[in-house]
Amino acid sequence: MKPKAPQPSRQDDLFRSRLDQILNRKHPVFVLANQIDWEVFDNKFGPLYSEKKGRPGKPTRLMVGLHYLKHAFNESDESVVAGLLENPYWQYFCGFEFFIHQLPVDPTSMTRWRQRIGPKEMEQLLSETLATAKREEYLMERHMERVNVDTTVQEKAIAYPTDSRLYHKARVLLVKAARDRGIPLRQSYLRLGKKALIMNGRYAHARQMKRAKKEQKKLKNYLGRVYRNILRNCPQPDEQLTELLAHAKRILTQQRHDKNKLYSLHAPEVECIAKGKVHKKYEFGCKVSVVTTSKDNWIVGAEALHDNPFDGHTLKGALEQMKRVVGWDAGNAYVDKGYKGNPKQLGTTLIHMAGRRKKSMKPSEWRWFKRRSAIEPVIGHMKHDNRMDRNYLKGSDGDKMNAILAACGFNLRKLLRAIYRLLFKELLRLKMLLSPLRTSTVFVGTTI
Repeated sequence: MKPKAPQPSRQDDLFRSRLDQILNRKHPVFVLANQIDWEVFDNKFGPLYSEKKGRPGKPTRLMVGLHYLKHAFNESDESVVAGLLENPYWQYFCGFEFFIHQLPVDPTSMTRWRQRIGPKEMEQLLSETLATAKREEYLMERHMERVNVDTTVQEKAIAYPTDSRLYHKARVLLVKAARDRGIPLRQSYLRLGKKALIMNGRYAHARQMKRAKKEQKKLKNYLGRVYRNILRNCPQPDEQLTELLAHAKRILTQQRHDKNKLYSLHAPEVECIAKGKVHKKYEFGCKVSVVTTSKDNWIVGAEALHDNPFDGHTLKGALEQMKRVVGWDAGNAYVDKGYKGNPKQLGTTLIHMAGRRKKSMKPSEWRWFKRRSAIEPVIGHMKHDNRMDRNYLKGSDGDKMNAILAACGFNLRKLLRAIYRLLFKELLRLKMLLSPLRTSTVFVGTTI
Protein backbone atom coordinates (compact mmCIF):
# COMPACT_ATOMS: atom_id res chain seq x y z
CA MET A 1 0.00 0.00 0.00
CA LYS A 2 1.21 3.52 -0.80
CA PRO A 3 2.72 5.62 2.00
CA LYS A 4 0.32 8.11 3.48
CA ALA A 5 0.80 11.72 2.43
CA PRO A 6 2.39 13.82 5.19
CA GLN A 7 -0.16 15.91 7.07
CA PRO A 8 1.46 19.02 8.61
CA SER A 9 -0.02 19.98 11.95
CA ARG A 10 -2.16 23.11 11.78
CA GLN A 11 -1.58 24.14 15.38
CA ASP A 12 1.43 23.91 17.65
CA ASP A 13 1.67 21.20 20.27
CA LEU A 14 1.25 22.74 23.72
CA PHE A 15 3.91 20.49 25.23
CA ARG A 16 6.47 20.28 22.41
CA SER A 17 8.32 22.75 20.21
CA ARG A 18 8.61 22.26 16.49
CA LEU A 19 12.04 21.43 15.12
CA ASP A 20 12.06 24.43 12.81
CA GLN A 21 11.64 26.65 15.89
CA ILE A 22 14.50 25.25 17.96
CA LEU A 23 17.11 24.46 15.28
CA ASN A 24 19.65 26.79 13.73
CA ARG A 25 18.09 27.84 10.41
CA LYS A 26 21.53 28.52 8.95
CA HIS A 27 22.81 25.00 9.57
CA PRO A 28 23.76 23.43 6.19
CA VAL A 29 21.62 20.32 6.77
CA PHE A 30 18.61 22.51 7.68
CA VAL A 31 19.08 24.66 4.57
CA LEU A 32 19.55 21.67 2.28
CA ALA A 33 16.40 19.99 3.63
CA ASN A 34 14.40 22.99 2.39
CA GLN A 35 16.14 23.08 -1.01
CA ILE A 36 15.45 19.48 -2.06
CA ASP A 37 12.15 18.88 -3.86
CA TRP A 38 10.83 15.92 -1.88
CA GLU A 39 7.55 15.68 -3.81
CA VAL A 40 9.45 14.39 -6.83
CA PHE A 41 10.09 11.10 -5.04
CA ASP A 42 6.43 10.66 -4.06
CA ASN A 43 5.37 11.08 -7.68
CA LYS A 44 8.15 8.86 -9.02
CA PHE A 45 7.93 5.98 -6.54
CA GLY A 46 4.16 6.05 -5.97
CA PRO A 47 3.35 3.60 -8.84
CA LEU A 48 5.68 1.02 -7.27
CA TYR A 49 3.24 0.51 -4.37
CA SER A 50 -0.08 -1.30 -4.34
CA GLU A 51 -3.20 0.85 -4.14
CA LYS A 52 -5.17 -0.90 -1.39
CA LYS A 53 -3.51 -4.12 -0.25
CA GLY A 54 -1.27 -4.36 2.78
CA ARG A 55 0.00 -2.02 5.42
CA PRO A 56 0.88 1.57 4.42
CA GLY A 57 4.52 1.95 3.47
CA LYS A 58 7.03 4.11 5.29
CA PRO A 59 7.09 7.79 4.24
CA THR A 60 9.10 8.18 1.05
CA ARG A 61 10.93 11.25 2.34
CA LEU A 62 12.05 9.29 5.40
CA MET A 63 13.50 6.43 3.33
CA VAL A 64 15.15 8.71 0.76
CA GLY A 65 16.56 10.93 3.49
CA LEU A 66 18.02 7.96 5.36
CA HIS A 67 19.80 6.77 2.21
CA TYR A 68 21.12 10.26 1.52
CA LEU A 69 22.46 10.55 5.06
CA LYS A 70 23.84 7.01 5.05
CA HIS A 71 26.09 7.56 2.04
CA ALA A 72 26.89 11.21 2.76
CA PHE A 73 28.26 10.43 6.23
CA ASN A 74 29.46 6.84 5.58
CA GLU A 75 27.01 5.06 7.88
CA SER A 76 25.48 1.60 7.82
CA ASP A 77 21.74 0.87 7.85
CA GLU A 78 21.88 0.26 11.60
CA SER A 79 24.01 3.28 12.50
CA VAL A 80 22.09 5.78 10.37
CA VAL A 81 18.77 4.74 11.97
CA ALA A 82 20.35 4.93 15.44
CA GLY A 83 21.89 8.33 14.62
CA LEU A 84 18.54 9.62 13.45
CA LEU A 85 17.20 9.14 16.96
CA GLU A 86 19.91 11.42 18.40
CA ASN A 87 20.38 14.09 15.73
CA PRO A 88 17.56 16.67 15.42
CA TYR A 89 18.96 18.03 12.15
CA TRP A 90 18.76 14.56 10.59
CA GLN A 91 15.19 14.27 11.84
CA TYR A 92 14.24 17.55 10.20
CA PHE A 93 16.01 16.45 7.02
CA CYS A 94 13.87 13.28 6.96
CA GLY A 95 10.61 15.22 7.34
CA PHE A 96 9.81 15.08 11.06
CA GLU A 97 8.12 18.14 12.62
CA PHE A 98 8.82 17.28 16.27
CA PHE A 99 11.72 15.57 17.99
CA ILE A 100 11.15 11.80 18.11
CA HIS A 101 12.19 9.48 20.95
CA GLN A 102 11.59 6.09 19.30
CA LEU A 103 13.08 4.51 16.20
CA PRO A 104 10.79 5.31 13.26
CA VAL A 105 11.86 2.28 11.19
CA ASP A 106 13.75 -0.96 11.57
CA PRO A 107 17.06 -1.07 9.67
CA THR A 108 15.74 -4.02 7.64
CA SER A 109 13.08 -1.70 6.18
CA MET A 110 15.82 0.05 4.22
CA THR A 111 16.76 -3.25 2.58
CA ARG A 112 13.17 -3.97 1.59
CA TRP A 113 12.75 -0.41 0.28
CA ARG A 114 15.81 -0.77 -1.94
CA GLN A 115 14.46 -4.04 -3.31
CA ARG A 116 11.18 -2.33 -4.13
CA ILE A 117 12.77 0.67 -5.84
CA GLY A 118 15.43 -1.16 -7.86
CA PRO A 119 18.55 0.24 -9.56
CA LYS A 120 16.71 1.85 -12.48
CA GLU A 121 14.49 4.05 -10.31
CA MET A 122 17.36 4.72 -7.90
CA GLU A 123 18.82 7.09 -10.49
CA GLN A 124 16.12 9.55 -9.41
CA LEU A 125 18.04 10.12 -6.16
CA LEU A 126 21.16 11.11 -8.11
CA SER A 127 19.11 13.24 -10.49
CA GLU A 128 17.56 15.20 -7.62
CA THR A 129 20.93 16.05 -6.06
CA LEU A 130 21.97 17.55 -9.40
CA ALA A 131 18.58 19.25 -9.84
CA THR A 132 19.06 20.91 -6.43
CA ALA A 133 22.51 22.10 -7.51
CA LYS A 134 20.99 23.48 -10.72
CA ARG A 135 18.22 25.34 -8.87
CA GLU A 136 20.77 26.96 -6.54
CA GLU A 137 23.06 27.69 -9.53
CA TYR A 138 25.92 25.60 -8.17
CA LEU A 139 25.75 23.54 -11.38
CA MET A 140 25.07 25.30 -14.67
CA GLU A 141 25.00 24.22 -18.28
CA ARG A 142 28.41 25.74 -18.95
CA HIS A 143 29.86 23.26 -16.43
CA MET A 144 28.76 20.47 -18.78
CA GLU A 145 30.94 21.79 -21.56
CA ARG A 146 33.73 19.47 -20.40
CA VAL A 147 33.44 16.22 -18.45
CA ASN A 148 35.89 13.52 -17.35
CA VAL A 149 35.10 9.82 -17.71
CA ASP A 150 36.89 6.91 -16.04
CA THR A 151 36.26 3.44 -14.64
CA THR A 152 37.12 1.89 -11.30
CA VAL A 153 36.41 -1.31 -9.38
CA GLN A 154 33.77 -1.59 -6.69
CA GLU A 155 34.90 -4.46 -4.49
CA LYS A 156 32.41 -6.84 -2.94
CA ALA A 157 32.46 -7.62 0.77
CA ILE A 158 33.87 -11.14 0.40
CA ALA A 159 36.94 -12.93 1.74
CA TYR A 160 39.90 -13.28 -0.59
CA PRO A 161 38.99 -16.37 -2.66
CA THR A 162 41.29 -19.40 -2.47
CA ASP A 163 40.57 -22.90 -3.72
CA SER A 164 40.85 -24.49 -0.30
CA ARG A 165 38.44 -22.01 1.29
CA LEU A 166 35.93 -22.45 -1.54
CA TYR A 167 36.05 -26.25 -1.24
CA HIS A 168 35.51 -26.02 2.52
CA LYS A 169 32.68 -23.47 2.28
CA ALA A 170 30.84 -25.40 -0.43
CA ARG A 171 31.03 -28.63 1.57
CA VAL A 172 29.73 -26.92 4.73
CA LEU A 173 26.76 -25.46 2.84
CA LEU A 174 25.95 -28.78 1.17
CA VAL A 175 26.01 -30.63 4.50
CA LYS A 176 23.73 -28.03 6.09
CA ALA A 177 21.29 -28.18 3.15
CA ALA A 178 21.23 -32.00 3.29
CA ARG A 179 20.48 -32.02 7.02
CA ASP A 180 17.68 -29.46 6.61
CA ARG A 181 16.06 -31.67 4.00
CA GLY A 182 16.65 -34.98 5.77
CA ILE A 183 19.01 -36.34 3.11
CA PRO A 184 21.23 -39.08 4.59
CA LEU A 185 25.00 -38.68 4.18
CA ARG A 186 27.68 -41.32 4.63
CA GLN A 187 30.01 -38.78 6.22
CA SER A 188 29.93 -35.00 6.74
CA TYR A 189 33.74 -34.52 7.12
CA LEU A 190 33.10 -31.85 9.77
CA ARG A 191 36.28 -32.43 11.79
CA LEU A 192 38.45 -33.68 8.92
CA GLY A 193 37.53 -30.75 6.68
CA LYS A 194 38.23 -28.18 9.37
CA LYS A 195 41.58 -29.78 10.19
CA ALA A 196 42.58 -29.90 6.51
CA LEU A 197 41.72 -26.22 6.04
CA ILE A 198 43.80 -25.20 9.07
CA MET A 199 46.79 -27.29 8.00
CA ASN A 200 46.57 -25.96 4.46
CA GLY A 201 46.93 -22.42 5.76
CA ARG A 202 49.79 -23.34 8.08
CA TYR A 203 51.76 -25.16 5.38
CA ALA A 204 51.22 -22.33 2.90
CA HIS A 205 52.41 -19.78 5.47
CA ALA A 206 55.55 -21.87 6.04
CA ARG A 207 56.09 -22.08 2.25
CA GLN A 208 55.73 -25.87 2.31
CA MET A 209 53.68 -25.91 -0.86
CA LYS A 210 53.68 -29.67 -1.52
CA ARG A 211 52.12 -30.34 1.86
CA ALA A 212 49.68 -27.44 1.38
CA LYS A 213 48.55 -28.85 -1.98
CA LYS A 214 48.07 -32.25 -0.38
CA GLU A 215 45.68 -30.76 2.18
CA GLN A 216 43.92 -28.83 -0.57
CA LYS A 217 43.43 -32.09 -2.46
CA LYS A 218 41.81 -33.57 0.63
CA LEU A 219 39.34 -30.68 0.81
CA LYS A 220 38.44 -31.17 -2.84
CA ASN A 221 37.90 -34.89 -2.31
CA TYR A 222 35.66 -34.25 0.70
CA LEU A 223 33.54 -31.86 -1.33
CA GLY A 224 33.28 -34.29 -4.24
CA ARG A 225 32.15 -37.14 -1.99
CA VAL A 226 29.42 -35.07 -0.33
CA TYR A 227 28.33 -33.70 -3.72
CA ARG A 228 27.95 -37.16 -5.28
CA ASN A 229 26.30 -38.53 -2.14
CA ILE A 230 23.54 -35.89 -2.35
CA LEU A 231 23.03 -36.56 -6.07
CA ARG A 232 22.52 -40.28 -5.39
CA ASN A 233 20.14 -39.81 -2.45
CA CYS A 234 18.17 -36.86 -3.89
CA PRO A 235 17.61 -37.29 -7.65
CA GLN A 236 15.06 -34.44 -7.79
CA PRO A 237 16.36 -31.57 -5.59
CA ASP A 238 14.42 -28.34 -5.08
CA GLU A 239 15.38 -25.06 -6.72
CA GLN A 240 17.61 -23.79 -3.91
CA LEU A 241 19.50 -27.07 -3.59
CA THR A 242 19.84 -27.30 -7.38
CA GLU A 243 21.54 -23.89 -7.46
CA LEU A 244 23.87 -24.88 -4.62
CA LEU A 245 24.80 -28.14 -6.38
CA ALA A 246 25.51 -26.21 -9.58
CA HIS A 247 27.86 -23.89 -7.70
CA ALA A 248 29.61 -26.86 -6.10
CA LYS A 249 30.08 -28.46 -9.53
CA ARG A 250 31.59 -25.23 -10.89
CA ILE A 251 34.05 -25.11 -8.00
CA LEU A 252 35.05 -28.75 -8.53
CA THR A 253 35.59 -28.42 -12.28
CA GLN A 254 37.09 -24.93 -12.67
CA GLN A 255 40.81 -24.70 -13.38
CA ARG A 256 43.43 -22.07 -12.65
CA HIS A 257 43.26 -20.16 -15.96
CA ASP A 258 39.55 -20.61 -16.69
CA LYS A 259 37.30 -17.65 -17.42
CA ASN A 260 34.02 -16.89 -15.62
CA LYS A 261 35.18 -18.63 -12.45
CA LEU A 262 33.15 -18.70 -9.25
CA TYR A 263 34.85 -16.68 -6.50
CA SER A 264 32.14 -16.59 -3.83
CA LEU A 265 29.18 -18.78 -2.99
CA HIS A 266 27.03 -16.05 -1.46
CA ALA A 267 27.97 -13.55 -4.21
CA PRO A 268 28.31 -15.54 -7.45
CA GLU A 269 28.21 -12.33 -9.53
CA VAL A 270 31.71 -11.35 -8.34
CA GLU A 271 34.38 -11.02 -11.05
CA CYS A 272 38.16 -10.89 -10.88
CA ILE A 273 39.41 -7.59 -12.32
CA ALA A 274 43.06 -6.67 -12.84
CA LYS A 275 43.62 -2.91 -13.22
CA GLY A 276 47.43 -3.04 -13.16
CA LYS A 277 47.81 -1.68 -9.63
CA VAL A 278 51.11 -2.46 -7.93
CA HIS A 279 49.65 -2.63 -4.42
CA LYS A 280 46.56 -4.62 -5.44
CA LYS A 281 47.00 -6.91 -8.42
CA TYR A 282 43.49 -8.39 -8.41
CA GLU A 283 40.22 -6.92 -7.19
CA PHE A 284 37.01 -8.91 -6.78
CA GLY A 285 33.79 -7.09 -7.51
CA CYS A 286 32.47 -5.26 -10.56
CA LYS A 287 33.53 -2.37 -12.78
CA VAL A 288 31.97 1.08 -12.25
CA SER A 289 31.91 3.89 -14.82
CA VAL A 290 32.05 7.41 -13.35
CA VAL A 291 31.44 10.75 -15.11
CA THR A 292 32.35 14.07 -13.46
CA THR A 293 32.36 17.68 -14.59
CA SER A 294 35.86 19.00 -15.26
CA LYS A 295 35.28 22.39 -13.63
CA ASP A 296 33.71 21.64 -10.24
CA ASN A 297 33.86 17.82 -10.00
CA TRP A 298 30.12 17.15 -9.75
CA ILE A 299 29.35 13.48 -10.32
CA VAL A 300 26.87 13.42 -13.20
CA GLY A 301 26.94 9.67 -13.85
CA ALA A 302 27.78 6.44 -12.01
CA GLU A 303 26.93 3.00 -13.33
CA ALA A 304 28.00 -0.47 -12.18
CA LEU A 305 28.83 -2.82 -15.07
CA HIS A 306 29.12 -6.58 -14.91
CA ASP A 307 30.97 -9.11 -17.13
CA ASN A 308 34.13 -6.91 -16.90
CA PRO A 309 33.61 -4.96 -20.16
CA PHE A 310 36.40 -3.18 -22.00
CA ASP A 311 36.61 0.46 -20.90
CA GLY A 312 36.08 1.74 -24.43
CA HIS A 313 32.77 -0.12 -24.69
CA THR A 314 31.39 1.65 -21.59
CA LEU A 315 31.75 5.24 -22.84
CA LYS A 316 28.54 5.40 -24.88
CA GLY A 317 26.42 4.06 -22.02
CA ALA A 318 28.07 6.46 -19.55
CA LEU A 319 27.24 9.49 -21.72
CA GLU A 320 23.67 8.26 -22.20
CA GLN A 321 23.19 7.91 -18.43
CA MET A 322 24.64 11.39 -17.93
CA LYS A 323 22.08 12.85 -20.36
CA ARG A 324 19.31 10.90 -18.63
CA VAL A 325 20.29 12.09 -15.14
CA VAL A 326 21.27 15.71 -15.78
CA GLY A 327 19.24 16.54 -18.86
CA TRP A 328 22.20 18.17 -20.64
CA ASP A 329 24.71 16.87 -23.16
CA ALA A 330 28.45 17.25 -22.67
CA GLY A 331 30.42 19.21 -25.22
CA ASN A 332 33.77 17.47 -24.62
CA ALA A 333 34.63 14.23 -22.81
CA TYR A 334 38.20 13.57 -21.63
CA VAL A 335 39.25 9.93 -21.19
CA ASP A 336 42.47 7.98 -20.64
CA LYS A 337 44.14 5.54 -23.03
CA GLY A 338 41.98 2.69 -21.78
CA TYR A 339 39.20 4.02 -23.99
CA LYS A 340 41.01 3.37 -27.27
CA GLY A 341 38.80 2.39 -30.18
CA ASN A 342 36.09 5.01 -29.68
CA PRO A 343 35.26 7.48 -32.47
CA LYS A 344 36.29 11.10 -32.08
CA GLN A 345 32.66 12.06 -31.57
CA LEU A 346 29.67 10.36 -29.94
CA GLY A 347 26.49 12.26 -30.68
CA THR A 348 27.24 15.90 -29.90
CA THR A 349 30.15 15.06 -27.56
CA LEU A 350 33.75 15.30 -28.74
CA ILE A 351 36.04 12.60 -27.32
CA HIS A 352 39.57 13.60 -26.25
CA MET A 353 42.06 10.90 -25.28
CA ALA A 354 44.95 11.59 -22.95
CA GLY A 355 48.37 11.58 -24.55
CA ARG A 356 51.35 13.70 -25.36
CA ARG A 357 50.94 17.40 -25.91
CA LYS A 358 50.75 18.39 -29.54
CA LYS A 359 52.65 21.42 -30.81
CA SER A 360 49.48 22.91 -32.26
CA MET A 361 47.62 22.63 -28.92
CA LYS A 362 46.96 25.92 -27.14
CA PRO A 363 47.92 26.27 -23.44
CA SER A 364 44.27 26.69 -22.42
CA GLU A 365 43.32 23.51 -24.24
CA TRP A 366 46.22 21.59 -22.70
CA ARG A 367 45.10 22.65 -19.21
CA TRP A 368 41.77 20.87 -19.77
CA PHE A 369 43.66 17.76 -20.94
CA LYS A 370 45.65 17.78 -17.71
CA ARG A 371 42.44 18.31 -15.76
CA ARG A 372 41.31 14.80 -16.76
CA SER A 373 43.18 13.30 -13.81
CA ALA A 374 40.96 15.28 -11.39
CA ILE A 375 38.50 12.38 -11.52
CA GLU A 376 40.93 10.14 -9.63
CA PRO A 377 40.56 11.85 -6.20
CA VAL A 378 36.79 11.95 -6.76
CA ILE A 379 36.79 8.16 -7.10
CA GLY A 380 38.95 7.94 -3.98
CA HIS A 381 36.44 10.00 -1.98
CA MET A 382 33.56 7.87 -3.29
CA LYS A 383 35.30 4.77 -2.00
CA HIS A 384 36.52 5.97 1.38
CA ASP A 385 33.84 8.53 2.29
CA ASN A 386 30.70 7.29 0.53
CA ARG A 387 30.72 3.47 0.97
CA MET A 388 31.95 2.35 -2.46
CA ASP A 389 35.12 0.74 -1.13
CA ARG A 390 33.36 -2.48 -0.06
CA ASN A 391 29.84 -3.15 -1.24
CA TYR A 392 27.64 -4.93 1.30
CA LEU A 393 24.44 -4.92 -0.80
CA LYS A 394 23.40 -8.27 -2.24
CA GLY A 395 23.40 -9.27 -5.89
CA SER A 396 24.09 -7.40 -9.12
CA ASP A 397 21.24 -4.99 -8.34
CA GLY A 398 22.96 -4.20 -5.06
CA ASP A 399 26.14 -3.35 -6.97
CA LYS A 400 24.27 -0.91 -9.23
CA MET A 401 22.38 0.75 -6.38
CA ASN A 402 25.47 1.14 -4.20
CA ALA A 403 27.37 2.90 -7.00
CA ILE A 404 24.50 5.34 -7.58
CA LEU A 405 24.04 6.00 -3.86
CA ALA A 406 27.78 6.62 -3.43
CA ALA A 407 27.53 9.29 -6.13
CA CYS A 408 24.52 10.78 -4.30
CA GLY A 409 26.51 10.93 -1.07
CA PHE A 410 29.40 12.69 -2.80
CA ASN A 411 27.13 15.30 -4.39
CA LEU A 412 25.29 15.81 -1.11
CA ARG A 413 28.56 16.62 0.67
CA LYS A 414 29.36 19.12 -2.09
CA LEU A 415 25.98 20.77 -1.57
CA LEU A 416 26.58 21.02 2.18
CA ARG A 417 30.01 22.57 1.59
CA ALA A 418 28.55 25.04 -0.92
CA ILE A 419 25.89 26.12 1.59
CA TYR A 420 28.52 26.47 4.30
CA ARG A 421 30.75 28.62 2.05
CA LEU A 422 27.79 30.83 1.15
CA LEU A 423 26.92 31.37 4.81
CA PHE A 424 30.57 32.08 5.63
CA LYS A 425 30.74 34.72 2.88
CA GLU A 426 27.60 36.39 4.22
CA LEU A 427 29.04 36.49 7.72
CA LEU A 428 32.34 37.86 6.42
CA ARG A 429 30.56 40.55 4.41
CA LEU A 430 28.46 41.52 7.42
CA LYS A 431 31.58 41.73 9.58
CA MET A 432 33.27 44.01 7.05
CA LEU A 433 30.21 46.27 6.94
CA LEU A 434 30.08 46.54 10.72
CA SER A 435 33.81 47.04 11.29
CA PRO A 436 33.95 50.80 10.39
CA LEU A 437 30.90 51.47 12.56
CA ARG A 438 32.48 49.66 15.49
CA THR A 439 35.75 51.66 15.27
CA SER A 440 33.94 54.98 15.10
CA THR A 441 31.91 54.12 18.20
CA VAL A 442 35.06 53.33 20.15
CA PHE A 443 36.63 56.62 19.01
CA VAL A 444 33.63 58.69 20.11
CA GLY A 445 33.56 56.95 23.48
CA THR A 446 37.20 57.71 24.15
CA THR A 447 36.89 61.39 23.27
CA ILE A 448 34.06 61.85 25.68
